[in-house]
Amino acid sequence: MTNVPYLDAATVASALNMGELIPSMRQAMIDYSTGRVAQPARQILNVEAHGGFFGGMPAVSADAMGAKLVSFYPGNSSKGLETHMALIALFNPETGEPLVTMDGGLITKMRTAAVTATFIDAVAAANVKSLAVLGAGEQAESHIEALSLVRHFDDIRIWNRTPERAEKLARKVGARMTSCEKAVRDADVVVATTASSEAVFDGDWLTPGAKVASVGWAGADGGELDANTMSNVVIVDSREGALVESGNVRRFDADIHAELGEILDGSKSVDPDAIVVFESIGMACQDIAAASLVLKNAALQAT
Repeated sequence: MTNVPYLDAATVASALNMGELIPSMRQAMIDYSTGRVAQPARQILNVEAHGGFFGGMPAVSADAMGAKLVSFYPGNSSKGLETHMALIALFNPETGEPLVTMDGGLITKMRTAAVTATFIDAVAAANVKSLAVLGAGEQAESHIEALSLVRHFDDIRIWNRTPERAEKLARKVGARMTSCEKAVRDADVVVATTASSEAVFDGDWLTPGAKVASVGWAGADGGELDANTMSNVVIVDSREGALVESGNVRRFDADIHAELGEILDGSKSVDPDAIVVFESIGMACQDIAAASLVLKNAALQAT
């Protein structure tokens, strides 16, 4: 076997852009929900001694085969380190030969936001104007970038438990820092990107018809949303994954209306006037689709 190339973070960054990634994630979600992807539930190990989590995520689709190894250490933010770090390996689905390994940190960050963008594009009115972002980490910034490609927001509100971080991000993206309640009330779109194990806002604050996405994760028994929020129409990326891993779903025995792929392919629908909640835990098929896009673009750049 020849040496397998490794693409570092800088190479991945040069070969991945949100404009291409959003439609790629849309197709990945449709493929998953229509049975064209083989993917077991993600395996997560609790690294208790160091306050972290370590996961393995394999998947096989019609065009790609691979796996991601990912670590999640919420405490890294206080150490000046990234909270999510990952490696992705791709194999040739026809022969099983290893093709490439690559840094997976940026892919995790970007594909999560790109999937949320497919959700908002599918269920939010075309004229939504206000976006509330809860949290001020890397997922917050990535979501503002992705959502701005599918809707025009003239009022972006940012809340974070550490006001200085919220203010810094607000200045960077042209948003405004505010309290959590002021961010959520009357917001057309609300995105929670925290690692909180307890609810960060009251579902009673949501305006009728609001569209909500939760992408933060703090284990299978905690969650950043409350019972009020989870009593609305709930969409998940994966039913199987959500029932095993989503604290938001598990704590409140939430009724899952549909998978995102079912909404995207038109087999399920939602009332446009309903509050709709997207519970995103992250999936291997998203990672291998994004990594395949990186590999293709990197090869084009090399020619």
